[in-house]
Amino acid sequence: MELLVDGHKTYCYTGGKPFDAAKPTVVFIHGVLNDHSVWILQSRWFAHHGWNVLAVDLPGHCRSEGPPPTSVEAAAQFVLALLDAAGVEKAALAGHSFGSLIALEAAARAPERVTHLAMVGTAYPMTVSPALLEASLDDPQRAIAMVNSFSHSMLAPPPSTLGPGTWLYGGSRALMRRVLASNREVNVFHVGFKACNDYANGEAAMAAVQCPVLFVLGRSDQMTPPRATQALAAKARDGRTVQVAAGHALMSEAPDEVLFALRDFFSAAR
Repeated sequence: MELLVDGHKTYCYTGGKPFDAAKPTVVFIHGVLNDHSVWILQSRWFAHHGWNVLAVDLPGHCRSEGPPPTSVEAAAQFVLALLDAAGVEKAALAGHSFGSLIALEAAARAPERVTHLAMVGTAYPMTVSPALLEASLDDPQRAIAMVNSFSHSMLAPPPSTLGPGTWLYGGSRALMRRVLASNREVNVFHVGFKACNDYANGEAAMAAVQCPVLFVLGRSDQMTPPRATQALAAKARDGRTVQVAAGHALMSEAPDEVLFALRDFFSAAR
């Protein structure tokens, strides 16, 4: 599905089902150097169980046009503009890593429009090490290798991810290289990491959120370890936390557990 958002063509994967404004809507927001495909199992399940799905490619990433957002705040404004373009008054937001901060900021800016907030593989502050931040700019291929090493806690995923024989490291590295190559004008890797590192409004944003909040965290996550979420979780008015056996790549290492956590959370709060 393609929408015109802020004058630019924006791609949203709908999970194989046509968009129906009468249904509840969930927006899936990917992290740095990813695209909509990281939510493949979760987005398809919701699309086939009574939900509209908008699994978006952020601006300047893969199939979406426009300049990539240089801050969490700018990306949050894009998400709200996406809802306007789709004709959606209210939606649930689910974000991974960078996408979780975007979802948080969007929920804070328009609390009346967000029914649920799911933050997957999140932390605040989402500090990026100087070495990784520098490498994402000067040697992105080396930085991709570093991120993959830090993000995974297993070599092969459960069958429900992408099927038997899937190689997590290789698949993730290929996706990141493809997303980086999709924008020849801007290094979306460095832009995204810098936006995560610079974001300073997390606690104030959480204080403004009115909807229930779910934190889905990987017990073996080295990029955003569970302990780095405690201060943010303490400020959530109606917060709950689910930990799964995974690293930072939760949707591929624990696909069913992430899906079930989202399913139960969204169903209970509808």
